Amino acid sequence: MKLKVIPIAFVLAATGLLIFYYYYYAGSTVPNGQQPLVRLNSSNVAQLKERFNGAANSVRVVVMLSPT
Repeated sequence: MKLKVIPIAFVLAATGLLIFYYYYYAGSTVPNGQQPLVRLNSSNVAQLKERFNGAANSVRVVVMLSPT
């Protein structure tokens, strides 16, 4: 029984490391011609609001993803 726990724990740890790497280093690329992705934080909320309200005649979509 103990011999099965070690490979399962290794696979879970490796998967977690791959997800961490992808999230922080590989998941931020965009196609050519598209503006770069922005991480929303307290210092750029006003800029988001200004740009969102400035495009009132366009289709606007805000997507917020959270792990919780």
